[in-house]
Amino acid sequence: MEIQTEKGLKEALHFLEIADPVQAQLIVGKLFEHELGCEELSYTNRCCTFWNETSVRLRGISDPYEKAQTLLSDWKSFRDFLSKGKTIYEPALYSVRKGYFTAALEFYTGQMDAKDPQQRAEMYKGAGICYKKLGDYENARTCLSEANRIRPNSAPVIAELADCLSLCGEDKYGKLLFREAFFLDADSIDIDFLDSELIKCLITKTKEKGCAGKAFNQWIPVYGVLCGIFNIKRELTSQEVGRLKQDIYAMENEYKDPSCNTEILVPGLLNKYFWLIDHYVLTHENTSKVNDVLLRIKILDSSVYEAYIR
Repeated sequence: MEIQTEKGLKEALHFLEIADPVQAQLIVGKLFEHELGCEELSYTNRCCTFWNETSVRLRGISDPYEKAQTLLSDWKSFRDFLSKGKTIYEPALYSVRKGYFTAALEFYTGQMDAKDPQQRAEMYKGAGICYKKLGDYENARTCLSEANRIRPNSAPVIAELADCLSLCGEDKYGKLLFREAFFLDADSIDIDFLDSELIKCLITKTKEKGCAGKAFNQWIPVYGVLCGIFNIKRELTSQEVGRLKQDIYAMENEYKDPSCNTEILVPGLLNKYFWLIDHYVLTHENTSKVNDVLLRIKILDSSVYEAYIR
């Protein structure tokens, strides 16, 4: 890369960081006149093109929350867009990420005083995700903890908080909260925004097992147990035990229906069986109860049973 191109490229990346893709692309366009075949320039130009399309959509939105949500949604599309190419130019990727999440953060933080608790919790969750993506884990933790305080038992919030804790080196608490989140509502967790090695490793292992589609999130906690990752456990309250048994009963009855959706039902039921066994073990219940659940696992999925008892 020529010195002139390198200098100009740095300037273009600066404009991407401050969410000005139009100016960034103007600079890149001029640089192409001197070095048309430069892969770094081509990659940066693709980033500018996508960012510009996002900017056009944002201008048509008046609500700050919708603007922030659009940015987060477009970030996932952006990663998919770039994954189609062979070359990755990390400085450009970093600059776009900083621009996207800095812009989204401003929209979220501007609405944190919302009177409606649910809306306020969403703002803190969104801000937490942005801080995390920007590498500011302490502020991310603060925002996600506040979102969890305002709206407890929200699986997406707990999963993001778990991710943040793991990124801060607190894997023990991360494991506990990830397990909790995927037990509460696996389907509501957006795994595309989870960055810690702990969960990325588990997601990779789940993919390697051939899991895909709508049931993918349901299988994550199953393999979290089988791979020994979700190994930090807590005792359930009496109300939680009652609800767990009711859920299992309802799901088992649903499974008897030949027209049921086994793709979703099987991993969901397996996860609940694991929690019931943990409850029996932690409370020192008669081993016959554990054996009964193990038999149900064996009947439902013999390969999971073999991996579980190994």
